Amino acid sequence: MELKNAKQLRGTIAVPGDKSISHRAIMFGAISEGITEVSNFLQGADCLSTISCFQKMGISIDNQPDYVVIHGKGLHGLSKPQSVLDAGNSGTTTRLISGILSGQPFDSVISGDASMQKRPMKRILTPLSAMGADVRSEKGNDCVPLAFHPAKLHGIHYNSPVASAQVKSCILLAGLYADGVTSVTEPVLSRNHTELMLSAFGARITSLGRTASVQPQSRLKGLKVEVPGDISSAAYFIAAGLLVKDAEILIQNVGINPTRDGILKAARAMGGNIQKLNKRTVSGEPVCDLLVTSGPLHGTTIDGELIPALIDEIPILAVMAAFAEGTTVIRDAAELKVKESNRINTVTDNLQRMGADVTPTEDGMIITGNPDALHGADFNSCMDHRIAMSFAVAALALKHPCTMKDAECVTISYPSFYSDLESLICL
Repeated sequence: MELKNAKQLRGTIAVPGDKSISHRAIMFGAISEGITEVSNFLQGADCLSTISCFQKMGISIDNQPDYVVIHGKGLHGLSKPQSVLDAGNSGTTTRLISGILSGQPFDSVISGDASMQKRPMKRILTPLSAMGADVRSEKGNDCVPLAFHPAKLHGIHYNSPVASAQVKSCILLAGLYADGVTSVTEPVLSRNHTELMLSAFGARITSLGRTASVQPQSRLKGLKVEVPGDISSAAYFIAAGLLVKDAEILIQNVGINPTRDGILKAARAMGGNIQKLNKRTVSGEPVCDLLVTSGPLHGTTIDGELIPALIDEIPILAVMAAFAEGTTVIRDAAELKVKESNRINTVTDNLQRMGADVTPTEDGMIITGNPDALHGADFNSCMDHRIAMSFAVAALALKHPCTMKDAECVTISYPSFYSDLESLICL
C-alpha cells in the first residue's frame, strides 16, 4: 500500500469500540443467564474469533452492524464443541477462554493461526495446573493447540510473575468454577476491565491494591454493555495530531480507564497538547473526548509501572520519539517480544528504514530524535496491526513517499483505519 503524507490534519472522528472490553462482553454474556446486549462492539477479526468460539459451544449470538445480542446459557450451559476452537490471531481470546474451558465438563481444544502458535502459554498453563486443571500443550512446547479435559478446580492465591490482564483474567475466570476463593497478585496493576465487568455481571469479585479475588459463582446475569472507544486505537490519531505540523483532531468517546491511559501520560511527558473534554462514565468505564493539537515534542523516559498501561502503544510512542527533540528511553518492556510480532525488532527495523537513530535493548529501545534525518521508506508490518498503523502515521509526517507491506493486517483491531486517517487529511 502507498501511504500518504500530510501538511494539515483537521476533523472529528470516533474510533471503534475497545477491543479488550468487546472480547469480555461476549465471553461474560455467554456464561451469564439471559440476554446481553452490546453496543459499539469492535467488528475486528480478533473479536469475531471470540464470537465464533462461543457459537461453536452452542451460544446463539446475533451480530448486527450496530449491536450484538448474546443469548447466554449460564456458567454451566456451554456445549462440547464439535471441532477445534479457532482463536485466529487473538491472544486475548486464547488466554481468557482457557480459564473458562478449564472448568467445563467436556473435552475441548483451542488453537490459532501460525503467529498464535508461537506465543507463550506457559504463563497460563502454570496457574491453571496449580488449580487442578487438566490442560496440556498438544505439541509439548507450551503453545497452542491446548487440550482441556474435565477436572475439579481449586481456589489458589497466585503471585503472577508478569503484569498481564490476560493472565489475571484467565485465572479469575477459572476461579468462577473453583471450590474456594481464587486470588491473583501482580507485580504492577494491569488493566482491570475484567474486574469491573465481571462485577457488573454479578460476580463476587474484589480488588485491593495489586490483588484481585473472586469467589466461586452460581450464576451471572446478562446486562447491557456500551463499549467505549478504544484508547489503543485513539493512540494513532493522538500521535498524528501531535506530529503533523498543522493539526487539530477531536477524538470522541474514548475510554480513559486509568489502567489503560499510559499513552496520555507519556504523550504529555513529551510535551503533547491533549485536552480531555466531556468527561463521563459509560457502563462503569471513564470516557471523554480528546482534543489533540500539534506542537513540538521532546524526549522522555517510559518505564516501570507505566508500561502495563501502554504496552500496546509503545510502537506509536517510538514513532513519536523519532520526531521528538532529544532522547527517549523505553525500558521494562520485554513483553514486546511476545506480541503479534517481536515488537522490539519490528519497531527498530522500521524506524531504521526511515533513518531514525534507534538502538534496541533487551527490554525496550533508545531513540534519539532527529526529524531532519528522517525520510520516506518501504515499511514492513510483519503482519502486526499495531506496526502497520504506527508507521502509516509516521508516513504522514515524512516528506517523501512511503509504502507498507501487508497493510491489510489492521483488520485485526481497526478495519476502517486507513479511511478514517484519510478523512482527516486536508488537501
